[in-house]
Amino acid sequence: NLLNENIETCREYSKTPFIAEKEDFKLRAKSILEMQAHALSRRINHIGSKTLILGVSGGLDSTLALLVCVRAIKLSNKSLKDVIGVTMPCFGTTNRTKSNAISLMEEFGITIKEVNISNAVKVHFEDIGQDITKADVTFENSQARERTQVLMDLSNKYNGIVVGTGDLSELALGWCTYNGDHMSMYSVNGSIPKTLMRKLIEVEANNLGGKIKDILFDIIDTPVSPELLPKKEGEMVQKTEDIVGPYILHDFYLYYAIGYGFKPSKIFYIAKKVFKGEFDEKTLYKWLENFYRRFFNQQFKRSCLPDGVKVLDFTLSPRGDWRMPSDALNAVWKLDLESIQQSL
Repeated sequence: NLLNENIETCREYSKTPFIAEKEDFKLRAKSILEMQAHALSRRINHIGSKTLILGVSGGLDSTLALLVCVRAIKLSNKSLKDVIGVTMPCFGTTNRTKSNAISLMEEFGITIKEVNISNAVKVHFEDIGQDITKADVTFENSQARERTQVLMDLSNKYNGIVVGTGDLSELALGWCTYNGDHMSMYSVNGSIPKTLMRKLIEVEANNLGGKIKDILFDIIDTPVSPELLPKKEGEMVQKTEDIVGPYILHDFYLYYAIGYGFKPSKIFYIAKKVFKGEFDEKTLYKWLENFYRRFFNQQFKRSCLPDGVKVLDFTLSPRGDWRMPSDALNAVWKLDLESIQQSL
């Protein structure tokens, strides 16, 4: 019985299993970035794309995607101006994220475009009868889809492809807007979990140094947020980890649930040992239950993902590692979760 506190495990488990802490991570980071860049470069050359279009928000996902695009465009013997970074401020955009996005693009010397989508979203709200004072899921997703439309249309205009920025952690939780940031023409981060992403950007920041290093570290320190809710007094009010849970936990759950096929009670048992003193049992259970609920409910988004490069041992691509019915039942996992809840 894994819920028996008298049982001790001799095996060691890392809080961040996607990061091999005992090896030289600098070499691994270089290898991962090169795989992402070479895969994107190959796609560019295969389809004859002239430019790369991506939304740059000043957050982790788009930052790593930008680092990859810069490498890929050089591999393809193209100008850095052929990378077109687009900032699309709206109701929830803060000065910190926007400033970091623009500063980073300026430092790399790529083409910068700003498209303020506020008026377009307001017109759309009028068209569909959405109350602009009602900050609900329609309010949020309309902005995400407007941004994707802007990127897609710019890709047509400049004979390019939209580079997706979403990561593996978000795909596992379904934390993306269907046919919004969920969609692109090639996804470079689809097999990179959030905890690994932070580490990759940190390593690259130290490699690049100078002003870029300062910008990258400020981006790492910025709370993760889609910035879709109106800010208050210039500050973001929507923090992803307050809503879906800490990514350090979700990546831990993802690694052992999908990578190893462990059942919930076993993952919970290990998590209690690993995160002792950091998270209490009720918190661990809360986010474990949330992980499984969202993972099953959001499969339909993963059934139609864009192409992307596989970097880790497993991905959630419907064309490769992960085939799952969108209406799969979670009864077995739910029963195991209930056995945990009864012990709390």
